[in-house]
Amino acid sequence: MAEQFDVVVIGAGPAGYHAAIRAAQLGLKTACIDAALGKDGKPALGGTCLRVGCIPSKALLDSSRQYWNMSHVFDQHGISYKDAKIDVEKMVGRKDAIVKQFTGGIAQLFKANKVTAYYGFGQLQAGNVVKVKQHDGTEVELKGTNVIIAAGSDSIELPFAKFDGETIVDNVGALDFAETPKRLAVIGAGVIGLELGSVWKRLGAEVTILEAMPDFLAAADAEVAKLAAREFKKQGLDIKLNAKVSKTEITGKGKKKEVVVTYNDAEGEKTLTVDKLLVAVGRRAATNGLLADGAGVQVNERGQIVVDEHCHTGVDGVWAVGDCVRGPMLAHKGFEEGIAVAELIAGLPGHVNFDTIPWVIYTEPELAWVGKTEAQLKAEGIPYKAGSFPFAANGRAVAMVEPAGFVKVLAHAETDRVLGMHLVGANVSELVHEGVLTMEFSGSADDLARICHAHPSLSEVIHDAAMAVGKRAIHKAN
Repeated sequence: MAEQFDVVVIGAGPAGYHAAIRAAQLGLKTACIDAALGKDGKPALGGTCLRVGCIPSKALLDSSRQYWNMSHVFDQHGISYKDAKIDVEKMVGRKDAIVKQFTGGIAQLFKANKVTAYYGFGQLQAGNVVKVKQHDGTEVELKGTNVIIAAGSDSIELPFAKFDGETIVDNVGALDFAETPKRLAVIGAGVIGLELGSVWKRLGAEVTILEAMPDFLAAADAEVAKLAAREFKKQGLDIKLNAKVSKTEITGKGKKKEVVVTYNDAEGEKTLTVDKLLVAVGRRAATNGLLADGAGVQVNERGQIVVDEHCHTGVDGVWAVGDCVRGPMLAHKGFEEGIAVAELIAGLPGHVNFDTIPWVIYTEPELAWVGKTEAQLKAEGIPYKAGSFPFAANGRAVAMVEPAGFVKVLAHAETDRVLGMHLVGANVSELVHEGVLTMEFSGSADDLARICHAHPSLSEVIHDAAMAVGKRAIHKAN
């Protein structure tokens, strides 16, 4: 007989564990099912984000940045060194320790909040029953008054570049190279491709990124993308646009294995031979095998679970959140959806504002934005005014030897309400939240311009950009 719960959550990634903990906080009897195992073969909560995504990639990005700075920045500070080396095994081990700390932390949070964890594969049956095939081979059935599906997403595999986990890899493999590859090719100049490409380039790899689209970072502000491309080129990242890969072939054996990548660009067919190939062309909803016949939940042509604006599937008591539904595949979007659904189940207001979800790429320099781009505003016929300010004119940025980049504020031409903020430069992953907060409170560029910012600080660039919207910037010509 199925054990009864108020809420059963399928998936303990960012969306799922937030939903489970918030539901339990609200007094609901809650279970959470997760199938993932860590490197040690033991259950590891936290989903792709904590195990093989957001957190481990940031660990490697920070380690590789320290190494890169030794030979590219330290001398400007008057710091010299001799025979710098990188121990890749130790670097990866540090990353693994951080992952274990945080996945274990979620297990502790589940215990503290009385969330019952089940380790195995959950499948939704008719009548809000979830069948769990546990890792020990047994099966249990859970009955939820409410079921929240938070199954997450998987890397998209190309038919001509199948993952082997060693030579042709996805993000998981690229986080675990035993040594720095001499030559690395990346298919896809998106977030994953740029971040992991940056990691291995800093550590000495020759990195070539093949992007099928004609424009670089088309989703970002055009000026932000242009400056970022220029900085990446300076760092030695070879980004080829309009380069469509058609074939890959692994040659050689053992340590002599190579991948021959065939692609087409404006000049015709070309080949590129590398030691490792990272395929980073996006992710798809992990809904395969998730829904039994008769469950009643609808899936669209992209494999995503169909939901309304409140993340409800249309089946009584069944909800879905995070990467397996519409909207951006971002951990923080999943956080908010999970919490919102838990609160809706408890009879409280629950809402996620998709217009104020920030985007960040943790390269060097960082890229971040929230709201509309200039291209979007023009396409939608929305009158706007813009103000921008460079980090090169900011005392703190120059003192840090990080003068590249700028902040742009876009405001409605008539109401002055902030419609978007676009940033490229040092620490903009933190600074973008001034834009998020301003937009959440329907603030204006003038509001930002009249807020006192500490001096010297990087945040002053936002202040100066906001002042530039009204053509009253102090530190540059208007």
